[in-house]
Amino acid sequence: MGFAAVVTTAVLVVVMSLMSEMAVAAVYKVGDAAGWTIIGGVDYKQWAATKSFQLGDVIVFEYNPKFHNVMRVTHEMYKSCNVSRPIETHTSGNDSITIQTRGHHFFLCGVPGHCQTGQKVDINVQRLNSAAAAPQPSALASPSVPIAHTPAAPAPKAAAPRVGAGSAMLLLALSVVAIGVLA
Repeated sequence: MGFAAVVTTAVLVVVMSLMSEMAVAAVYKVGDAAGWTIIGGVDYKQWAATKSFQLGDVIVFEYNPKFHNVMRVTHEMYKSCNVSRPIETHTSGNDSITIQTRGHHFFLCGVPGHCQTGQKVDINVQRLNSAAAAPQPSALASPSVPIAHTPAAPAPKAAAPRVGAGSAMLLLALSVVAIGVLA
């Protein structure tokens, strides 16, 4: 096999492995058809347990802003339904939050009595080693978790595939080398 064929094969192998690493962000409407509410007995713990959240996923809270809100809180605040010092409060009725870090992301409704009746959700993005047991959330885990918020923008229907910047640069460099060798 000639040098050009070896380089071409190497480029194809790299491209195929990069494609397997590409992630497509998912959009999850919290509570599915019911949305973010206390009506209808939505079990948000069960809802979250059926999902496999990944980095880049968009979590959408749809609700009537006259009756609900969304507060991002610490683990301790989540457990006790304490709304005294939320990390963030969203009130648009159509809040899209992009998950940018792994670990637990705690949200609840700050309207009196709503959290106590179950209007709270723990969005858990598994650590890299998903075979290991999920780590226990700490009281300080949530404050260090940055999130993006776009209250007025509607949630996207689907997201485009993403390739990390380093992977894209490697792919570009190998493509240039292959073109140079083949030319």
